[in-house]
Amino acid sequence: MFWWLAQLLEFHVHGITIFSYITFRAIMATLTTLLICLVLGPKVIRRLHHYQIGQFVRNDGPKSHLSKAGTPTMGGGLILSAMTVGILLWCDLTNFYVWLSLIVTLGFGLVGWMDDYRKLIKRDSKGLSAKAKYFWQSVIGLGAALILYFSADSQIATQLVIPVLKNGYINLGVLLIPLAYFVLVGTSNAVNLTDGLDGLAILPVVLVGGAFGVFAYVEGNAHFSQYLMFPYLPGAGELTVFCGSMVGAGLGFLWFNAYPAEIFMGDVGALGLGASLGIVAVILRQELLLFIMGGIFVAETVSVILQVGYFKLSGGRRIFRMAPLHHHFELKGWPESKVIVRFWIITVVLVLFGLATLKLR
Repeated sequence: MFWWLAQLLEFHVHGITIFSYITFRAIMATLTTLLICLVLGPKVIRRLHHYQIGQFVRNDGPKSHLSKAGTPTMGGGLILSAMTVGILLWCDLTNFYVWLSLIVTLGFGLVGWMDDYRKLIKRDSKGLSAKAKYFWQSVIGLGAALILYFSADSQIATQLVIPVLKNGYINLGVLLIPLAYFVLVGTSNAVNLTDGLDGLAILPVVLVGGAFGVFAYVEGNAHFSQYLMFPYLPGAGELTVFCGSMVGAGLGFLWFNAYPAEIFMGDVGALGLGASLGIVAVILRQELLLFIMGGIFVAETVSVILQVGYFKLSGGRRIFRMAPLHHHFELKGWPESKVIVRFWIITVVLVLFGLATLKLR
């Protein structure tokens, strides 16, 4: 909205052109969504308490988690709502990438909301069945992949960028569709698996999302992309504002989600935010960079795959004491806060390495 006003009043109001600058709007989007979450957070927590929408805790997990039972969840609705407001206020709403990213984010968030609603409000312990959840994720993910493929109007739009390599581009062609699909669905579920401890998932989302905001700015700027030998993708710079909205909402939510958590994001937040990271990575053609910077999400997912596979093949034996991976370390005796902070530290290192690839080419 503010971008549109800047264009409309550019020659009539002195100084309003500042609303045209991506960097300014990204900062303002971050502050706006942060403020929304900080102001509305206590009210949302009280409302969820009132309606007794609380966390269900498995009795076969770490015993320290039993005290979390009843903690308000579905807080991801606050994150996605704040993001939507920030995006509508500060993004260029004529930008195709902004709308696609927002629709994918809200679509996956809706799938998570349906699961949370059935489990927590309808008191159906099964929630949305695994088949139904995967089906709707697939519909949205495949739809987005097809849209990106058929709307591609430049060579880079269907290439895979290899980090560090100067001319590291692989032409994917129609293979872009399955790659984009698996990145979207995979990242969404990976963030959901990671969201098992207080604040464990949200800060990595913030860090990776913030880093992608930098890459979006570079790839959307002809001068910077040429100087840093990155592909130039017209319109991609607007995703910097999108990522800023994600960062602000994530930090605002972390204020209440930090250990000991007053609220959890639930599937509505985890699936939605995972899809946000996935769609931005796919648009920027930085899927491999997502794999690197989101290493914690990858490790958590791989731990579950290995655990389940080995359990079936070995007749009941386990690799980890419990999966996902963060529960393994808890059962080894690590305090929850230590697991969280160490996973955060690992993410910081991985994100810094990802940012270093801006110059390592």
